[in-house]
Amino acid sequence: MSQFIESIKVEDQEVFLLDIHQKRVNQTFAHFGKEGSIDLAKIFKSLEHDEDGMYKLRISYDLDKRIRTQMIPYAIPEIQDFQLVENNSFDYSFKFEDRKELERMKTKSKAEEIIIVKNNHITDTSFSNILFLKGKDWFTPTTYLLNGVQRQNLLKNKKIKEQEITLQNIKQYTHFQLINAMNDFDDMFIYPIDRIINLPGNQEYLDF
Repeated sequence: MSQFIESIKVEDQEVFLLDIHQKRVNQTFAHFGKEGSIDLAKIFKSLEHDEDGMYKLRISYDLDKRIRTQMIPYAIPEIQDFQLVENNSFDYSFKFEDRKELERMKTKSKAEEIIIVKNNHITDTSFSNILFLKGKDWFTPTTYLLNGVQRQNLLKNKKIKEQEITLQNIKQYTHFQLINAMNDFDDMFIYPIDRIINLPGNQEYLDF
C-alpha cells in the first residue's frame, strides 16, 4: 500500500496553510479512486499540542486512512552548496513517503543538496520548490516535480511568478531560495547563483 506524507508548519500552536494541505490530501485519495479522505484539522486538534516555537507536524497516511503523526522541532537549514543532477524519468507527482530515489541522487552528488534537472528543465531540490531572482522579481519553474503548498500560496498571493527555467537560461538569474511548507519566502536565506557548483559552462552536471 502506498504511503504518503504531509509536513505541516506549526508555530506557536498555530497551524499554517492547512487548507492547501487538505486539498492535496483530498486529491491524492481521489486520484487513486478512494472515497473520502482524512481530516487534517481534526488530527491536529487531537494532538493537543501546547508548545510554542516552530514544529513540523509530519502525518504519514495510506489509502486505508491509517495515519501516524510526529511533532518535530524545526529550524530552517542553511545549505553550503548545491549540484545540478539530471534525471529524466523521476516522478514525484504525489507526496510519497518513499524517498529512496531522492536519497540515492543526493548520495551520488558532490554537494550538500541537489537541484533536479528533467528534460533540460530545472525542477525542485530534494525537499523543496525553488525560486530564482531576476532583477526585483522572483520566479519559480513551471516544471516543478511537486506543486508544493507554499508554492501555491505565493503564486495565489502574487508574490512570485512562474517561468520556464532551463540549463540554457539559469545564469540569467542572480540568486535563489528554497520554499516548502516549513520555509516561507525569506530574505534571510537567499543564495547567490554560484552556490550551484556545476552551473552550465563550469562543468558537466550529473546524469542519473
